[in-house]
Amino acid sequence: MIGREKECRELDKLYNSGRAELVAVYGRRRVGKTYLVDEVFQGKITFRHAGLSPQGDEQQGLLRAQLDHFFNSLRLHGVESADRPNNWMDAFYLLEKFLQNVDDGGRQIIFLDELPWLDTPRSGFISAFEGFWNTWGCHRKNLMVIICGSATSWMVNELINNHGGLYGRVTHEIKLAPFNLNECEKFYKARNIPFSRYDIVQSYMIFGGIPYYMGYMNEEMSLAQNVDNVFFSKTAELKMEYDRLFESVFRRPDAIKAIVELLYTRNMGYSRSEIARNLKISDGGHLTKDLNALIASDFVIRYVPYGLSRKEDYYRLTDSFCLFYLHFVKNQTANNALFWQQNSSLPEIVSWRGYAFENTCFQHIEQIKVALGISGIISSESAWTKKADDEDGMQIDLLILRKDNAVNMCEIKFYSDDFVVSKEYYRTIHRRIENLSKKLSPKASIYSTLITTYGLKLNEYSGAFVKVITFDDLFK
Repeated sequence: MIGREKECRELDKLYNSGRAELVAVYGRRRVGKTYLVDEVFQGKITFRHAGLSPQGDEQQGLLRAQLDHFFNSLRLHGVESADRPNNWMDAFYLLEKFLQNVDDGGRQIIFLDELPWLDTPRSGFISAFEGFWNTWGCHRKNLMVIICGSATSWMVNELINNHGGLYGRVTHEIKLAPFNLNECEKFYKARNIPFSRYDIVQSYMIFGGIPYYMGYMNEEMSLAQNVDNVFFSKTAELKMEYDRLFESVFRRPDAIKAIVELLYTRNMGYSRSEIARNLKISDGGHLTKDLNALIASDFVIRYVPYGLSRKEDYYRLTDSFCLFYLHFVKNQTANNALFWQQNSSLPEIVSWRGYAFENTCFQHIEQIKVALGISGIISSESAWTKKADDEDGMQIDLLILRKDNAVNMCEIKFYSDDFVVSKEYYRTIHRRIENLSKKLSPKASIYSTLITTYGLKLNEYSGAFVKVITFDDLFK
């Protein structure tokens, strides 16, 4: 298994704890949660069950279907003489009886995958699960229940932060993150896919380190051929993934997609009030839940852009897959199966690479701080866009505001060769330093920093940057 060393250690420790454990594993859809549990506990799972995906608005009969499916799982594991459950109380009672019958004193692992799907409207699932754990499960020292779900907001609100009978009952939680660049490289090497680091970075800008999407890469094809194959060919596997992604994870998929597609239109994102105004919706409870669900599922980040006079939170779309899909796939009118191979040098794609690389850098702040030698210093990170007024407008790609009275002013450039600083660009950097210094405390020192692909070509203007970080640093 690639990566996940920390998570594997945590699960092994919990397995050997000698206590009843209720473990929540959650994270973005397709990130590898089920695979993690299967690999760590191969051959050790006593009972497993996965919820049925709700299909659109077809809610009628879904509770009956979920209960029948759960009963079939029990029968597959050996339960024979029992009536089909009429509700979740009955279903968990059958599970308790089954576990008692097969108990040999050893560790028993129950793996309930896609748990949020089981909680259909008015099903009473949460109450029944609460009764199962509080009345029976938590008192059995050899029981380990692993609950897993892609609907991250449900996992957090209904289980981890539950204010009812399940309050404080989850003994451990694991939020599984997408792969970073280092793990992506290991993944491709393990699959004998000969991508260069230049291509791995671009694949990250498209797939966002999601193992499921990366698994579609064919070792006999170039990156461009693979992109065409999974997005633009007649049998493209990921052409419908965008809609499936939201329908399977969120209770209000259309409302969620509307927010995502608005956020996509502006790189810095929108404030909450701007979202409500642009979408012509109420700035109330539904919007709060939708935004929190997007944040919990790692599609969106909430931040305060540096330099704004009002401390108002902004919401920014950061999911690489969604950004790529909305930019190039959603509104594709011509059926060109070779779109990516034939158009890779178009200005639109060159421009996309620029801000997609910025997004990649924001997702590798830890690696950037290590390369700067400041990993132990508390900092906050933001972009800064200054609108033109009586002075020239300007944009700083990344500001690292440090607690040691220093600021790294970072320019992010995705190039196919060493970056060259021209005389004009040299002056631009110094104007930005001057403008930024007016906003900062007089105590603060500004260090101009270049984050680029291969490096900086030395010339009479290369002194504009005091520190250079390449994508090799991002792979560490």
